[in-house]
Amino acid sequence: MSIHEIVLPDTKPETEWILGRAVRKVSPFRTHGRLQGTFFAALRDWETGHGQTATEWRFRVAPPGEIRRPLVPDVAFVRNERLIGLADRDLEVPPFAPDVAVEILSPGDRMAYVEHKVSVYLSSGASLVIVVDPGRRTVRLHDANGVLELHGDDVIAHHSLPGFSLALPELFKAADPPPR
Repeated sequence: MSIHEIVLPDTKPETEWILGRAVRKVSPFRTHGRLQGTFFAALRDWETGHGQTATEWRFRVAPPGEIRRPLVPDVAFVRNERLIGLADRDLEVPPFAPDVAVEILSPGDRMAYVEHKVSVYLSSGASLVIVVDPGRRTVRLHDANGVLELHGDDVIAHHSLPGFSLALPELFKAADPPPR
C-alpha cells in the first residue's frame, strides 16, 4: 500500500471508489444474482487455458496519472499470463484492471457511476467491459473502438475472449420467472 492508493475497508456489499467518493455496491436481487451466475458459469466453462474468472473480485486500478482505487466488477476475467508471478495480496486483489469486466445493472444503479466505471476500466487496461441491462434485455460491449449494443438473438463474442460466445436468449433465460 502506498500514499498513491485509495484503500477502503472490506465491506458487505463491497465498497468501490467512483467519481471521487466511496460508494457501496448495490446489494443484488434475484435477477442480478442469476444473471451474474449465468455469466460466471459461461466464462468459467470457457476459461481453461485462457485465464481465471471470478465474481465480485476486487481490483486496484489506476488510470494513467491517477491514484489507484478499488473497483469490484460483478464478474471478471484475467488472462493467465497477467496472473503468473502474482502472490498473496496481489493475486487476491490485483493491482490492475481485469482484462474483461462484466457489470450487471441493478434497479438502484446510477448510470453516471456505471459510465465512470466503464471509463476507468478501459483507461486502466481492460480490453472489454460488458454491461448487462436486465430491464431492457440488452448487452453493451465497450472497448477501445467504442460501444456495440446487442439485443434479441444476438450473441456475446469478442476478440478479448477468443472462442467464447453466449447467446442473449440463453443469458436472459436466467432472469425469467420459474415455470408454473
